[in-house]
Amino acid sequence: MIIGRNAELNQLGTYYFRDKSQILVLYGQKNIGKTALLKEFMQDKPGFYYCAESCSDREQRYKIGQWLASQDIKTLKYPEFSDVFKCFSNIHTQKKVIVFDEFQNIIKSSPDFMRELSKFIHLNWKTEEYLVILASSSISFVENSLVSKIGDSAFEISGFLKIKELSFAALKEYFSFYSAEDCFLTYSILGGVPGYWKMFDEHLSVKDNIVNSIIRKSGALNAQGNSLVSEELRETQVYNTILYSLCEGKNKLNDLYEHTGFSRAKISVYLRNLMEFEFVKKIYSIDSKGYENTKKGLYDISNNFLAFYYSFIYKYSSFLEMLKPEEFYNKYVAPALKQYASRYFADVCMESITNLNEKKRLPINVSSMGSWYGKQGNIDIVASSENGKNILCICEYDKPMLTYDDYEWLLFTADKADIKPDYIYLFSGTRFDEKLSLEAKVRKNLTLFLLEDLK
Repeated sequence: MIIGRNAELNQLGTYYFRDKSQILVLYGQKNIGKTALLKEFMQDKPGFYYCAESCSDREQRYKIGQWLASQDIKTLKYPEFSDVFKCFSNIHTQKKVIVFDEFQNIIKSSPDFMRELSKFIHLNWKTEEYLVILASSSISFVENSLVSKIGDSAFEISGFLKIKELSFAALKEYFSFYSAEDCFLTYSILGGVPGYWKMFDEHLSVKDNIVNSIIRKSGALNAQGNSLVSEELRETQVYNTILYSLCEGKNKLNDLYEHTGFSRAKISVYLRNLMEFEFVKKIYSIDSKGYENTKKGLYDISNNFLAFYYSFIYKYSSFLEMLKPEEFYNKYVAPALKQYASRYFADVCMESITNLNEKKRLPINVSSMGSWYGKQGNIDIVASSENGKNILCICEYDKPMLTYDDYEWLLFTADKADIKPDYIYLFSGTRFDEKLSLEAKVRKNLTLFLLEDLK
């Protein structure tokens, strides 16, 4: 059984058990676990799975012909798609699942694919039922190009299912031998991408996994950071410059303009492209009455592994060639790893608040959650109820100790944001000072959490 995908399996089941045939588009970034999900879903159902490579229309039909022949289905050497779909008829009485993985590689070179698929579904709707799953690892194609590419055939699509990254809780379940801190460090590097998790061995330390899988030339993830960008985007020198600048803390358009020398218009176009591929995100501050104190127009890398790659591998690439992998880790990664990981601590804390809210273990019923970015300081998490009650949070992972001064600073920042702190949650990756611990015992609206407390 795969971890953390019950909701997606249930959604696939919903489409499968609907009356009549369905065409579902299932998509998500590479290594997100689409194939494992489909394999799990199809194991007790009659069906076919074909993964399309990027090639010409003629070559695609030739490959499909070979694939059908391997299933003991007779067809032409270069079958038309109308002939391909006929091959699926009268094989099972039960509803069949037909998967075309990386289907964008067919659509781009074979304009008649969707038309013939729709015709096949309509011709057989009285006698046979199918769930046709069109799967893709190209988020940008599905969200920005698919409808215009297939025209009226888009009306035949029953729904879209986007496969997102797994949670920190799922990672902890996967790395069951790791401590809470090791799990968090691993999450900060690999994110919620299960395809990357497989490249780490939980019987090795986080350090050894970084050395063996990422830093070492033969490592499974060594070239992944570079290939993520180069496979999807042209002009990699521009994208590399922008992504590295974001890792260096140049998070505003003007900061990027001053650092890179590119025009603001050019940067905006490239940022938009990076956001389409979900490599970069635009950071929005929650609305508050303290609008004049809010920092706006921020950007950041949204892919954890890309952030790690540009923070260490890309940044110190010259030294990577000169040092042994473990030496490189000790000199460049180890001293900055906790500081790097701290950028993801608020995400994990936010997930914990969401889980507590679902279990009705919060003092308010949270209906919205986000962060406030101020000109003088940030509020890492603002969780609000519909009746205007708030939980305000500080999330500090790499700070040696969370102090009473940090608590007072949160109150100051809340005043600048004009957000009432009805309840305050403080999250620390290390410990709290004595004065703050005593304050939490006195004040019922102040709660302290350590990393190992996060559920």
